[in-house]
Amino acid sequence: MPGLTRLAVTRLVTGAFAWSSSGKTNDDLVTNLVRDRRLKLPAVEAALRRVDRKMFVLPAERGAAYDDRPLGIGYSATISAPHMHAAALEFLAPSIAEKGSVLDVGCGSGYLLAAFAALGARAAHGVEYAPDLAKLAESNLRAHDAALLDGGRVTVTTGDGWNGLPAKAPFDAIYVGAAATSVPRALVDQLRPGGRMVVPVGKQASKATLLRVDKDGAGVV
Repeated sequence: MPGLTRLAVTRLVTGAFAWSSSGKTNDDLVTNLVRDRRLKLPAVEAALRRVDRKMFVLPAERGAAYDDRPLGIGYSATISAPHMHAAALEFLAPSIAEKGSVLDVGCGSGYLLAAFAALGARAAHGVEYAPDLAKLAESNLRAHDAALLDGGRVTVTTGDGWNGLPAKAPFDAIYVGAAATSVPRALVDQLRPGGRMVVPVGKQASKATLLRVDKDGAGVV
């Protein structure tokens, strides 16, 4: 999306075990994330066991699908490392615990949209600037669970993620999967009072900081 630099945000959540959680199967990967304390919430653990990462990586990368590292999905984009996705889901889980609505900005291959649905989101809406990536996300989601798309519980829209999705707002949770130079005001405005956003922010993508943006019940950030 214009003005937004994609990056593998693994560096934003550091830890001695961050790269040691790889497994031979999806269950192995999730079990190792729990073992290494990169994943602590039972609800998030259950959601990740229901979403096979292998279905959301490119065919050429499927041999590394259960490695705890980012993988390229084309268009200078990546699917983030599993421990990063686990961290994002744990940050946002309280905001969607009661069937909240989620916006995934830069939804890439669609993995987090499936995970948000598995976590119990009432609706998970993705926006992706690259049309071919949006098509990839839809294809992957249909292979994972076509009912999510057919029932409208999960949607993928091609567009400028900085603008969010005003027609679907407000959102209880917003995840931004790429670095911004500042906290995006349009996305803050589309966050429901009591909601939460996770966004990497920094003038240089390699030095971005993962920020948690909370809005209280009165709408104050």
